[in-house]
Amino acid sequence: MRPERIIVGEVRGPEVFDLLQAMNTGHDGSMGTIHANSPRECLNRMESMIAMGGFSLPAKTVREIIVGSVDIIIQASRLRDGSRRITHITEVIGLEGEVITTQDLFIYKMDGEDANGNIIGKHVSTGIGRPHFWDRARYYNEESRLAAALDSAEQESQQGI
Repeated sequence: MRPERIIVGEVRGPEVFDLLQAMNTGHDGSMGTIHANSPRECLNRMESMIAMGGFSLPAKTVREIIVGSVDIIIQASRLRDGSRRITHITEVIGLEGEVITTQDLFIYKMDGEDANGNIIGKHVSTGIGRPHFWDRARYYNEESRLAAALDSAEQESQQGI
């Protein structure tokens, strides 16, 4: 069928391996959802779910598959006021020894709450001006749009908007 995108909602078990394999065979723009409390926990859950499937792969091989497949983790969380916010946009960079390395590109900074108890906050750039996936953006002729978005976010963060 040669799909251009593969989207899998709510991965809960060994099917994560199928998703990662599909993503690692040239289906750029694919995505899936996983319940986790942080981007780091998301990576750990992927490893655990693969193990649940009875795959007898070495841990480093599993991590290499994850790193080769996942570029970005977007963490959505329910805040104490019941609202949902994207709290992290985290880039998966690679492996250092046995550890998957990541870097946050944006985080949600809570500034307080209003008189009704609603959380007040904003998304803040971490100042990464050239993410690891820059070359991929260039390949798709999206380099200038990515640069403009990162510059705009950095300016807003510096101005406290």
